[in-house]
Amino acid sequence: MTAAPTTAVLVTGTSSGIGRAAVQRLAARPGLTVYATARRPEDIADLAGTGARTLALDVTDEKSMRAAVEAVEAEHGAVGVLVNNAGYGAYGTVEEADLDAVRRQFETNVFGLSRMTQLVLPGMRAAGRGRIVNIGSMGGRFTFPAGGYYHASKYAVEALSDALRFEAAPFGIKVSLIEPGLIRTRFGSAATTSLAGSAAPSGPYATLNTVVERQIAGAYASPLLAARPEAVARVIERAALSVRPRPRYVVTPAAKVLVHTRRLFGDRAFDALLKLQFRGAS
Repeated sequence: MTAAPTTAVLVTGTSSGIGRAAVQRLAARPGLTVYATARRPEDIADLAGTGARTLALDVTDEKSMRAAVEAVEAEHGAVGVLVNNAGYGAYGTVEEADLDAVRRQFETNVFGLSRMTQLVLPGMRAAGRGRIVNIGSMGGRFTFPAGGYYHASKYAVEALSDALRFEAAPFGIKVSLIEPGLIRTRFGSAATTSLAGSAAPSGPYATLNTVVERQIAGAYASPLLAARPEAVARVIERAALSVRPRPRYVVTPAAKVLVHTRRLFGDRAFDALLKLQFRGAS
């Protein structure tokens, strides 16, 4: 069941993958004004053909974020739906990862999401309604080796979404967290590239990194484990427009199995499962 689609929707990170698919799907809904955003507007110019509006938006730049939100509010009074999608995965072991790269990842995945939320909330509160849809990850529920910092950023999104859901509810604002599993986007290649560049080839974690790279490549190539971005876009639409959206949506059957497995297993049992999956790394 969906509510009447009469709101302005602002989506971050729409140059590719999940964000692009979400814009394409939402822009097809009558009554919605959808704003596609990216650091480089030329990367999303073609989305205007779907009926979407395009805006420059860098979630690591305060001036850029303010300008985008103000542009939407100038026309609609408030952002009706904010989809916090901008994010990426940089991999590396806890010891070897470059902390400047870690900070950059948190600036996008956590602080950019937080600041965009802060900027839209006053308008939503004044309007007495609004939706915030945060794109997290199944990786906010459990952690794979060599991905600790990425997973930490998604654990943070879990906590922020849970707190905000209660804080914003009295003002008529609903908050949903979407937890995709493996989605066939640029994420997989970006993760392996960052992993390869995070450590010396002969370092103490060289074997682990090699095994992790192989596992990532194989998982993203598997039609059983990885889904297309459109699968997440359908769920974003549901969270944005349902009368009673869920607090959480886990996307892909494989992700649901992994999330439930981690919940049911204790730490030792889950560690044993990881040893089997990353056989040869230790």
